[in-house]
Formats: sequence, structure tokens, C-alpha cells
Amino acid sequence: MARNYAQEQRAQTPKRKANRASRNRARRKLGLKVGDPRQVHHKDGNPQNNSRKNLVAMSAKKNLRIQPKRK
Repeated sequence: MARNYAQEQRAQTPKRKANRASRNRARRKLGLKVGDPRQVHHKDGNPQNNSRKNLVAMSAKKNLRIQPKRK
């Protein structure tokens, strides 16, 4: 069954949209292309700080190891 991306987009909450926009801004600052499997890691742990010197691209596995545990 094909995904209905338009319906998924409409169903998102404003907070989820803001988070997605923030992630996309960080990915653009690092120059990551669509389909690149790497994730953006924020060195200071603040996802709102998208300055270039605070961002580093790494694999999802390594990023999960470094990230603090969510409660």
C-alpha cells in the first residue's frame, strides 16, 4: 500500500512541524543531501543552536550512542 504523504503532512502537530523544520535547517547548513543516511549531531546538546561550528554529521548508530537518554 502506498503512503499518503499529503495526509501525513496535514496530520502533523505544529510542534512536529517546527521540529522537522529545525532538523532540515541543520541538514542544509551541513550540506547533507536528500537520502544521505547521516544524522546531525549538536555538540552542545541544544537542538535550537544551528550554528555551523555546533553541528557535525555522523551515523545514526554513533549519534544514538552519544545522545543523552530521553525520559
